[in-house]
Amino acid sequence: MAFISVFEVLGPNMIGPSSSHTAGAAAIAYLAQKMLAEPVQAVEFILYGSFAKTYQGHGTDRALVGGIMGFNTEDERIRESFEIAKERGIDFRFCIDEEEKDVHPNTVDIHMVGVSGRKMMVRGESIGGGKVQITRMNSVKIHFTGEYSAVIVTHQDRPGVASHITKCLSDRGVNIAYMRLFREDKGKTAYTIVESDGKLPAEVAEEIRANACVSEVVVVEP
Repeated sequence: MAFISVFEVLGPNMIGPSSSHTAGAAAIAYLAQKMLAEPVQAVEFILYGSFAKTYQGHGTDRALVGGIMGFNTEDERIRESFEIAKERGIDFRFCIDEEEKDVHPNTVDIHMVGVSGRKMMVRGESIGGGKVQITRMNSVKIHFTGEYSAVIVTHQDRPGVASHITKCLSDRGVNIAYMRLFREDKGKTAYTIVESDGKLPAEVAEEIRANACVSEVVVVEP
């Protein structure tokens, strides 16, 4: 029998009526903009399943826009997120996908364009009690919850890159809780996600980036 904590029963501190549809949506978008690692200039949210059916009534839309601006689940500005986004010049829109059925009921694809023109797609699922998981980054299937401090490394799938990442973390005394590598195909773009149960040193990103096969390093704190 699975253990359920009192916090999952009570739900998270949040703005909005639903831990899955409001808090979870805000958390997904919050993680997505952290992964982009620069302010979002334009964003398209593609909604599936239950998200698609109830996104306006449950405040999923406002939660997503708030999260993409870096508002956490307790931030009262989520109620005015549309107005704030327009004031900041952020272009946002929502699309409904009723064709794809093989997805979690509370799923959103977030297509972002940053202020530098950088593009990224993140797929997130709200799995209940305010908990979420990121399951896709661009064209690669990944798994990332945002519950731990994490470093996300984009690199070429080459020998020695994983050992370089772990050495950089070990040299800084980082205790690795989870480490996973995801890739498009052998020798192509890969993502290594390392989660730690302690705060990651700011300088570790530059040290990892020193490897010639590494193209991007993002540190995401919970």
